[in-house]
Amino acid sequence: MTESSTRKGPLTDIRVIELGQLIAGPYCGQLLADMGADVIKVEPPGSGDPMRVWGRGDYPLWWSVCARNKRVVTANLREPEGQQLVRELIAGADMLLENFRAGTMERWGLGYEELSKDNPHLIMIRVSGYGQDGPYSSRAGYAAIGEAMGGMRYLCGEPDRQPSRAGLSIGDTLAATFACTGALAALHHRNKTGEGQVIDASIYESVLNVMEATIPEYTVSGYIRERSGSSLPNVAPSNIYQCRDGIFLIAANQDTVFSRLAKTMGQPGLATDERFATHTARGRNAKDLDEIINDWTKSRSVDEVDRLMQEAGVPAGKIYRAPEMLKDPHFEARNAIVATPTDEWPDLKMQNIFPRMSKTQGEIRWPGITTLGAHNDEIYRNMLGKSDEELAALKARNII
Repeated sequence: MTESSTRKGPLTDIRVIELGQLIAGPYCGQLLADMGADVIKVEPPGSGDPMRVWGRGDYPLWWSVCARNKRVVTANLREPEGQQLVRELIAGADMLLENFRAGTMERWGLGYEELSKDNPHLIMIRVSGYGQDGPYSSRAGYAAIGEAMGGMRYLCGEPDRQPSRAGLSIGDTLAATFACTGALAALHHRNKTGEGQVIDASIYESVLNVMEATIPEYTVSGYIRERSGSSLPNVAPSNIYQCRDGIFLIAANQDTVFSRLAKTMGQPGLATDERFATHTARGRNAKDLDEIINDWTKSRSVDEVDRLMQEAGVPAGKIYRAPEMLKDPHFEARNAIVATPTDEWPDLKMQNIFPRMSKTQGEIRWPGITTLGAHNDEIYRNMLGKSDEELAALKARNII
């Protein structure tokens, strides 16, 4: 876990300084580290990133994923000496990643205009709730707010209940993924021109950009999408059905696929029934069709329905949780989940690096490191040339 550690992936020549905390910024850093970048995460001394204590179950294990492959140092960004340390790190970096409220970096003297004087090639990745400008830019913004403002929250859940959440911090991870995409595009531009630039990725706009045709549908015909629960409006059959021993998802909405489903159910006439013969007709009569399919599945086991669907070439699948993923042979064959044991967590497993690359695949070199400031000496001494005396003084003054 040193600077000379062998890193794999397409970004092994890239160094990223990661500021900020929680999910939206650090997940972008995780993606870059997964692709081989040397990500140096800066945390406040004493407390560190709150993600260190996040998670469910008996132990806070989220950190082990979101901080994997990162080197960790501490610096007090609220003090001039801490700001100067970070400025020195950034001067030798390719990218700076932050997810503070807009204006915070400028107040610390770490805005792009200042930093680019020392490093004109710098790519600054800025993730925030509302973006770096506009009337809402100074507001505090978490994923839930961005999901609501971007339109996703309104569509989640059952139609007769209040909007629900997705069960994951999808707004944060979407913003981080768009930020990463922008950073890689900026890197390509820099390779051609030598110019750095700023990536401005807001949570609400990241959500907005996956909202399909909701805006055009309203502007052209005044149509507003509503919550539809587990089904897709006007697309049938595509729903979760009750089996004898569990639930199962079937998506047979294409004409030829529905015909195969009807034959498998022993009711081939459904494919020519005027209520279900076309995509439009099935969408219009989705409730009746779902009842027919559910009557068929509920007397059969999940495994039986699964086997019949695969034999018929009907897209269908079980509803997985972590235990099912760990037992599934396809996950195992594609190495989708990997063992990442540590002294503290010998049974630790997590999702592998994705997407898979045929030439420059990254790897998980280590899970998130639990020791706060574990690389302070290594990085501040080797990269910035700080002496033992200087490091001791900085630590005594709570700068690191």
